[in-house]
Order: sequence, then structure tokens, then C-alpha cells
Amino acid sequence: MVVWNNSNVMEPIFLLRGFHGLKSAHAWLSIPFCLAYLVAFIGNITILSVVWSESSLHQPMYYLLSFLAITDLGMSMSTLPTILAVLWWEALEIQIGACFAQLFFIHTFTFLESSVLLAIAFDRFVAIYRPLHYSSILTNDVIGKIGLGCLIRSAGVVMPTPLLLRRYHYCRANVLSHPFCLHQDILKLSYSDASVNNIYGLCVVIITLGTDSVLILLSYVLILHAILGIASHEERLKALNTCLSHVCVVLIFFVPLIGVCMVHRFGKQLPPTVHILMADIYLLLPPVLNPIIYSVRTKQIRLGIFHMFRQRKKL
Repeated sequence: MVVWNNSNVMEPIFLLRGFHGLKSAHAWLSIPFCLAYLVAFIGNITILSVVWSESSLHQPMYYLLSFLAITDLGMSMSTLPTILAVLWWEALEIQIGACFAQLFFIHTFTFLESSVLLAIAFDRFVAIYRPLHYSSILTNDVIGKIGLGCLIRSAGVVMPTPLLLRRYHYCRANVLSHPFCLHQDILKLSYSDASVNNIYGLCVVIITLGTDSVLILLSYVLILHAILGIASHEERLKALNTCLSHVCVVLIFFVPLIGVCMVHRFGKQLPPTVHILMADIYLLLPPVLNPIIYSVRTKQIRLGIFHMFRQRKKL
């Protein structure tokens, strides 16, 4: 293994970590992971197909749901190559360029998921708070600009991190803590002054995840205030039901994220397997559960799926 990150020598190689103490069970562990990836792929592709094929779903809410499905696909596909390579073939080595590319996509799709969840919260706020102006406020052009803005923001804040990491020197034992590459994980292996990356990473988290979570919470405070102002009890329940799926998806994204942060901050004495499982749950749970929640809870999506399968049976 190479010590220096220098143009005069070979670039360093990082070693991915498998499931500590469970090496003999890697083949069995690959089964639930393969099932999770398969469910995530089929579920999100189904959501995209239904929204694309059903003209009745060509509305802002379902366009944003499509953005979420694309994000979930990107998030799951970012980790799939290295996790399955570790579990199937014990392929632990990863070149620095591939590691930084994976890091970029994982963090970009993480921030993009947060941005899309905020956009959906705004959609629900407008639908309930200004129902008569909904179609004039959230036009297709506006939805397109929101999606583009979310992508540019997410990729833009992550882009400097791999560029900064390439400037650092790394220790001989370049062993990562997970079967994939994360910014803070690589940063811990550097013996250069990493204060710039630490400060920048903290600012990015506050600007993206921190700001998004606060705005989502604020939007639901306003939504709840608007719902309580509705006279009819039946209309209140109907309005709440339209938001329930999104609330579940927000919790599925932010609760494991907070859990990962807590484990990294206060759980240093915990076994490495706990850290790996928490990170896997944080990255795999939203892509797996989001399409299931929207398929079960959203009547239009559910009917669209039934209609799509009936059409295929006829063919």
C-alpha cells in the first residue's frame, strides 16, 4: 500500500471494511442486501413508469415524487457496486479516484433527497394553504426550475470536497470504516491539516440538511395551522391524509441520519458492525421504503399501478 498522496509516487489505495466478525457469513448477508436493492430498483422504477404513463398524474406533486424516485435510485446505485463486491468477492481495495467518485455521488444524492423532501413539503403547503392558487403557483416550469435548483445546489456544495481531499497525505493503514466511501471517513485517514474540510463540511451540513429540516418543520407548522382552520372534520382528515405519506418519508430519511450522527459522535466504543449497519440503514432504508409508502398510501399511484399491470396483461 502506498503512503503518500504525491504526483511522484503511486496514488494511495483505500481498503473497504466488510462486516467485522461476520466474514464467514458474507455470502448469506448478501441475500438481504440484494433483496433490498432489488426492491428499491423495482419500486422506484414502478413509480417513475406510472407517473410517466398516466396522464392524470402529470401534476406538480407527482413530478416531485418522480424526482424523489430518481434520487432514491441514485442513492442506492451509488453504494451497490462496493457493498456487493465486498460481500461476494471480498474485493476490499478501491482506487482513490473511484473512492472520491463514489463519495461525490453518495453525498450529492443525500443532499438532493433532503432538497426534494423540502420541495414536496412546499408543494403540500401551497396545496393546503393556497388551494385556489395552487395550479398558478406550481406550474410545470416552476417544478422544472425547482428540480434543477435542487440538483445544482446538491452537486455544487459536494464538488469541492473530493478536490480538497486529493490535496492531503494519507497514512499507511488506509482502512475505511464502511464498505463504501464517505467524506468524514476518508478525512480521518489524513495526517494533513484537515481544518478546511472540517469547517466546510460542517457549513454544508448546516446549509443543506439543517436548513431543510427547519424549513420542513416550519412548513408543517403552517400546514397544521391551516388544517385546524378548516371547519369540516372530514375535510381536515382528508387534508392530513395527503401529508401523511410525506411525513413518513421525512422521518425515514432524517431519523436514521440523526442516528448515524449520534453513533459516530457518542458510540465510538460500539462494535464496528454497529457503525456499518447504521450507515447501511441510513443509505438503504429510504430507497426501499419510499416507493412502498407512496404506493400504499397514495390512491392515485396505487390505481395507476393496477392500471399499468392490467394494460400489460392485455398485451
